[in-house]
Amino acid sequence: MIRIVQSDEFTLKREEQDLHAKEREIVIDMIKQVRQHGDEAVRAFTRRFDGIDLHDFRVPFEQYEAAYQQVSPLFLEALRDAIRNIRKYHEGQLRPSTLTPMADGVLLGQLIRPLKRVGVYVPGGTAAYPSSVLMNVIPAQVAGVKEIVLVTPPDREGNISPGVLVAIHELGVKEVYRIGGAQAIAALAYGTETIRAVDKIVGPGNIYVALAKQAVFGKVGIESMAGPSDILVIADDSADPEYVAADLLSQAEHGELSQAILLTPSRTLAEQVAAQIVHQVAKLPRRAIAEAAIRNMGAIVVTKDLQEAVAIANRVAPEHLELLVRDAEEYISQIENAGAIFVGAYSSEPVGDYFCGTNHVLPTEGTARFSSPLNVDDFLKKQSLIRYSKEALMKNGRKIIEMAQVEGLEAHANAIRIRLEKEGKGE
Repeated sequence: MIRIVQSDEFTLKREEQDLHAKEREIVIDMIKQVRQHGDEAVRAFTRRFDGIDLHDFRVPFEQYEAAYQQVSPLFLEALRDAIRNIRKYHEGQLRPSTLTPMADGVLLGQLIRPLKRVGVYVPGGTAAYPSSVLMNVIPAQVAGVKEIVLVTPPDREGNISPGVLVAIHELGVKEVYRIGGAQAIAALAYGTETIRAVDKIVGPGNIYVALAKQAVFGKVGIESMAGPSDILVIADDSADPEYVAADLLSQAEHGELSQAILLTPSRTLAEQVAAQIVHQVAKLPRRAIAEAAIRNMGAIVVTKDLQEAVAIANRVAPEHLELLVRDAEEYISQIENAGAIFVGAYSSEPVGDYFCGTNHVLPTEGTARFSSPLNVDDFLKKQSLIRYSKEALMKNGRKIIEMAQVEGLEAHANAIRIRLEKEGKGE
């Protein structure tokens, strides 16, 4: 089911964005319709794609009450513990504004302020993700965002997943709309009669949501262009093949384009993991999806040694990277490109997905080479502060004029020259 190859035979498979020309055209038209017709267009697309005609987009209060009766006490306990862990972790990312006094009475600074209004997209449909609520809302709250707007698609009865509703209620999000897809992204970006436009949109979704976020970028901010989920495991002969197979499948079940790769210098482990994948995938409810992902996007690569495995991992730049090797901590500093690094046999990827506190919104498709997990900074903006003194301008004005004139910007130069002349410091 999963291919076993030598390192010199390994080629990386990745989805090409250009394959989505048709979907992009659909999305652009949907955004145009929402911009022109507002709620009417959102309502029409919700009827068409979600199978329900909603007069009121807001989630009725009684759905929240009912949701608590439909989740288990253990789920509620786990959710509340996860909220505490995630909030504590993200609070550690906060930093103050800075003011730096310079010579001649100059004061320079960086002011850090929260965004005012943020939209959070939470997927629905075939699967609902309470964890997406936590991972996207909590860092925004920690950053100090005052207005958080959440959208999520309803089922054909207009209901939202009980787990998602409980997560929303536990976090105290008040502005929640039962809409999804590209129409929800358009509504958040441009506003409608019901929904006021936001400053930034975060959260994962299907290809239509991803393309819509890409299309509205510039009108609003987005956190990333999320692609299919992926995992890469580096393991030696000390690793448990059952653990390795289970962790590879934990990402393969996300979708048929999810990538799962094992790098190991042990041919024996490679064969054991391959056998375990066949054994374990047969028991999964999402077996068809996981099998397709493993068959099309999975690979077990037998490397010369662990150093070659690390080198390949840095080229792949995975979303999730697990180190299941002896003395795993010694290899952390060598991992240059990864969204999240999971160290040791008990740091299974779902620990980060749900509970420990780190954010599970991670860079995908190799973008860990230049981007980071979702964090508090994604919900903050920085402003430069300049208080230049008369003494400093009189001292440095001629230098500023010279630089402006070299660039051919005489009005820039003149803005300084006028001040120097008025103070008797002109030519």
